[in-house]
Amino acid sequence: MLAAESIFPTFFLSGFECSTFDWQHAGRRNLAAETRHLEHAQEDYAFLRHLGIGVAREGAPWPLIDKGGGRYDFSPLEPLLEAMHAQHVLPIWDLCHYGYPDGLDPFGPDFVRRFADYAQATAEHVIPRLRGPNYFTPINEITFFAYMAGEWGWAAPYGTSRQTRFDFRLKLCEADIAAVQAIRRVDPQARMIHIDPLVNVVAPRDRPDLAPVAWRETYDDTFLAWDVIGGKRHPELGGAPDILDVVGVNCYSFGQMEYREQGPHAALPPGDDRIVSLCELLIFAYERYRRPMIVGETSGLDSGRADWLCDVVQEALAAVDRGVDLHGLCLFPAVDMPDWGKGIWVHNGLCDLVEDRGDLRRSPVWAYCAELRRWQRRLKRVTRLDQDPLSDPVNLQDIREAARAWKVRPDVDWS
Repeated sequence: MLAAESIFPTFFLSGFECSTFDWQHAGRRNLAAETRHLEHAQEDYAFLRHLGIGVAREGAPWPLIDKGGGRYDFSPLEPLLEAMHAQHVLPIWDLCHYGYPDGLDPFGPDFVRRFADYAQATAEHVIPRLRGPNYFTPINEITFFAYMAGEWGWAAPYGTSRQTRFDFRLKLCEADIAAVQAIRRVDPQARMIHIDPLVNVVAPRDRPDLAPVAWRETYDDTFLAWDVIGGKRHPELGGAPDILDVVGVNCYSFGQMEYREQGPHAALPPGDDRIVSLCELLIFAYERYRRPMIVGETSGLDSGRADWLCDVVQEALAAVDRGVDLHGLCLFPAVDMPDWGKGIWVHNGLCDLVEDRGDLRRSPVWAYCAELRRWQRRLKRVTRLDQDPLSDPVNLQDIREAARAWKVRPDVDWS
C-alpha cells in the first residue's frame, strides 16, 4: 500500500527558471538575472505563499558560486534564502541547471569530484539556514542537457555527435550520483528529485522504417539517465534505487514529437492521432522504477495556461487512480522566462513579466491562478500558506479518494 503522507508540504509546487549555460554566440547566461528574480525574490516568494505553494525549484548556480580551488561565493543565494525564510517556502535546490564552471572539462578527471565537492559545500551552507525537510536536484534534465549540449551544439561543451551526447550523459550521471552521496554526508534524510522530460516520439507517416528508432527514444533512451542513477544500467557508477529516490517527469505539449534524423524533432500538432495520453506516460515511468513521482515541470502557453493545468491535473488523477505514487505537480515557471534563443517572453508563467521603466513588473495571470485555486479547493489543498506549513504532515489520501471517485478517463488532448 502507498504511503498517504506526502514528501512535500503542498501538492502544488512551482519554480524559477535558473539556467546558467554557456550559450552559443552569447557566452555565460544567467536566467535568474535576466528575469530579475534576485531583485524580486521577496515578491516572487510572497506570490507563491499567497497561492498556497510551499515548495519551489530554485537554482544554486554552480558556475557562479564555485570559484575553483575549493573556494565558494554563496552571496547569490542570500536574497533567495531570506525570501524563503520570510515566506515559509522550501526550495528544491537545483545545483546544475545546464551550466558548469568556466575552464572545467566535463570529460576530464576532475569534473565528478569537483561537482560532488560543490554539492556538499552547498548543502553545508543552505541546510542550517532553513527548517527542513531538504530537497535537491543535483543535475537538471540530464537527458535533455546531453542532447542540447552534446549533440545539437547549443551550449557548452558544444558537442555535435551522438557519441558526444552518450559520453556526456554518462559523465553527468556519474556526477549526479556522486553529488547525492556527498549531500547525504550532510543530511542523510535529504530527498533527491531527479528530473527529466517524458516524451513521445513517433515516426513520420512517410517513413515507417524510422518507427524502431522513434520507439527506442520514447521507451529506452528517455529513461537511460534514470536507469543509471537507479542502478539498472552501468552499476559500476554506483546508482541504486535510494539514490534515484524521487522521479520528476517534465511534461509539455512539445514533448509529443515526430522523429527527425538531424536536429530537434518536430512537435506534433494538436489532434494528431499519434499523441499518447500523459496518464499512459506517467504509468510507464512509474512501473519502471516504483519510486515516488512528481511532475517536475509543466505549463501551457499564453491564453492556454488554465486549460493546460486542467488537462494535466485530470491526467495526473487518472494516473493516481491506476496506482501511480504521485506527490506533486510543479507549475513551472512561477514567473515568465525568455526564450533561450530568440529572447522573447515565452508567456508560460503564473506571472507574466512586463518591462516597466527599466524593471520587470510581475503581472499575475489571473485565469491561470484561478484554475489553480479551483483545483486546490476540489482536492482539499491549502490555498494560502499559514505561519507554519510544516506543522502537520500533508495527507495525500484526499487526492487518491478524489481520483477513485471521479474515475477520470485519460485522453490525448494536448492542445
